[in-house]
Formats: sequence, C-alpha cells, structure tokens
Amino acid sequence: MKTYTTSDLPVAAFLMMRGLSLVRADRGMGRFIFELEDPDDRAANLAIEYLNSDFCKFDNYIRNLKSVLYQNKKP
Repeated sequence: MKTYTTSDLPVAAFLMMRGLSLVRADRGMGRFIFELEDPDDRAANLAIEYLNSDFCKFDNYIRNLKSVLYQNKKP
C-alpha cells in the first residue's frame, strides 16, 4: 500500500477532503504524524494545491487570530 505522510494537520485534512483515507494518526516527538493512503501518488500534488488554495489562506487567518488572542491574554 502506497502512503503519504505529513505532520501538517491542515494538509492532512485537505487530503482527506480530496478523497485520501487516513491510515494512521499519531503524536510524535512534539508534532503530529498523519499517514494517508495514496495509491495513485496524488498526495504531493494535492498538498501543493492546498498551499495555493483559499483553504490555506483561511487556516493562516485562523492562526493569526489565535495569535492575537493569546498575545493579549493577561496572566
């Protein structure tokens, strides 16, 4: 079975949206590990598609908003 592995949660979610099936999800040494079925070797191209998509822009805005909220958090 051919698989594709990524530690990027949004990329893994996008690949699943595009039809790849999750084989394994683990928490490694301080990071996530997602392994997805990739029988047609589409995952790498789909990951690039994600980086050029509005989904990626949306995810970046979410991260920026979280950053603003946590920076303004008082102890």
